[in-house]
Amino acid sequence: MATALLLIDVVNALDFEGSARLVRHVRLASPRIAALRERARAACVPSIYVNDNFGSWHLGFRELAERVHAGGGPGKKLLEQLAPDFERDYFVLKPMHSGFFHSALEILLRRLAIRRLVLTGFAGDLCVLFTAVDAYMRGFELVVPADCVASETAADNRRALDQMERRLGADVRPASDLDFDPARPERPRGGRPPCSNP
Repeated sequence: MATALLLIDVVNALDFEGSARLVRHVRLASPRIAALRERARAACVPSIYVNDNFGSWHLGFRELAERVHAGGGPGKKLLEQLAPDFERDYFVLKPMHSGFFHSALEILLRRLAIRRLVLTGFAGDLCVLFTAVDAYMRGFELVVPADCVASETAADNRRALDQMERRLGADVRPASDLDFDPARPERPRGGRPPCSNP
């Protein structure tokens, strides 16, 4: 089944009110997301950065990343760990919580013939959850590795994961249990190849 890895709001300055609580949990999840992304790339699974524009309507994704990097702080460290590959990865800017709301995400996924989504990112109880709900309503199979999402509190994160598992049928096992089989690389149709050696 053609799969895509979604990295939700990982290009993030983490400078909003209450962000200090989220940063603690982001620091635990981000290396696991980075490792999962590398495994996805090795298996030719496309990585799609689905990111809030944070009200910067005049910026594209590359400019948004540059702004976060220049800002320093926890956002810069997060970006360095989860830096996109501008030649290989895909990028969708979203204006609200769900990656599907008034964005090109569904069009991209249909073009690539994707049927299964692996959702990672921040915050688990907001943007990841809302994106998962919209994906479920569009018929996508969902995987949300429990150790690759973070919310402001562990309790909020657990509740969101429980909702995604029970109500949306999401597989929430840890990322280490997710198998991207490199012996049988997944090659979505259309667009650029997700691998450097297609």
